[in-house]
Amino acid sequence: MNILIVGGGGREHAIAAALKKSPKVEKLYCAPGNGGISKLAECFPVKATDIDGMVELAEKLKPDYVFVAPDDPLVLGMVDRLNAAGFKTFGPRANAAILEGSKAFSKALMKKYGIPTAEYETFTDEEKAVEYIKQKNSFPAVIKADGLALGKGVIIAQNFEEAKAAIHSMLVDGKFGKSGSEIVIEEFMEGAEVTVLAFTDGKTVKPMISSMDHKRAYDNDEGLNTGGMGTIAPNPLYTPSIAAQCMERIFKPTIAAMNAEGRPFKGCLYFGLMLTPQGAKVVEYNCRFGDPETQVVLPLLETDFTEIIEAIWEERLDALEIKWSESSCACVVIASGGYPEKYETGKVISGLDENGNAAGVQVYHAGTKLENGEFLTAGGRVLGVTATGESLRAALDKAYAATEKITFEKAHYRRDIGKRALS
Repeated sequence: MNILIVGGGGREHAIAAALKKSPKVEKLYCAPGNGGISKLAECFPVKATDIDGMVELAEKLKPDYVFVAPDDPLVLGMVDRLNAAGFKTFGPRANAAILEGSKAFSKALMKKYGIPTAEYETFTDEEKAVEYIKQKNSFPAVIKADGLALGKGVIIAQNFEEAKAAIHSMLVDGKFGKSGSEIVIEEFMEGAEVTVLAFTDGKTVKPMISSMDHKRAYDNDEGLNTGGMGTIAPNPLYTPSIAAQCMERIFKPTIAAMNAEGRPFKGCLYFGLMLTPQGAKVVEYNCRFGDPETQVVLPLLETDFTEIIEAIWEERLDALEIKWSESSCACVVIASGGYPEKYETGKVISGLDENGNAAGVQVYHAGTKLENGEFLTAGGRVLGVTATGESLRAALDKAYAATEKITFEKAHYRRDIGKRALS
């Protein structure tokens, strides 16, 4: 089996590594890929959002499946185009990817079908939005750009002035471009966050192992929101009874709601959950594998990944038993200094072997390139140092021991990944 992976980050590297384990996989391709992925797959310089270019590449390579991993091409309709050209795919069509593509759509869907989420209103007018905030007078308040914003389109305003500034920056200054031309203002939910990725063929939903992301740039959850500075799995706060509750109140109703709307969802559906005193509620949906959650979930998958992909395409997921390891997994993200704001690239990375790995761990490359045999930094989040262990403590110790030996100029990482889960 030959598979083409669309994307070039840490998530795609984790997907490539999981697929490479399958005896069914003969050849992996990736576009655009990165330095680390190039050691597992043949990479092509086609942008993940270049739909015409990707269809053209698929026609040249003739893969058995195309795995569309990032949000942008899914929301833009890459799967629809590939299907029309006769290719089997992994990932939802555009009319289902809207679950992530528009927060206004997903909130309205939850309201209509009684899926638990935070109270909210949507706005395109600054004056009305500010009036609503004034009227509610409840802080912190959550202000979100409606569309895709690289995981950074959410501002938690601590007071009226911060809320007003956030509204102005999105609706008037165009901080997030078209993505922020409509905003969602919602109540701040108290509780622990949990991510649950789930496989679905549009009929059956099979949750994966839960995980805990760490979004803030610095220790103790300080600094700006990022795409994710590290993860652990499983999340100890996500108990079997909470999982059963989520299945009945959130997971199954979401799949049923999408079907009722004529938008069947096939692929990986990401549930961002908040465990509130009133029970689990949806913070957000994503239409694909999370990044960096994938880096800790897929290493624990024991079932052949290609079998799951085939079962989803053929809509027979109900007949497949998916097995998971009992181990724990931890991922520490090493980022460029200054990320998520201004940062430099092109720094030489030391401490990696010729395959871009390190002893005793799996290093997933997020923002790297390979030049003259050297790995160089090429993004904000550079590497995800991932380790498995019999316990979370053991996995974290291994991941951090390896992280300390990998260096580049102005490298930065959090030193408290998983701390909340251990206390």
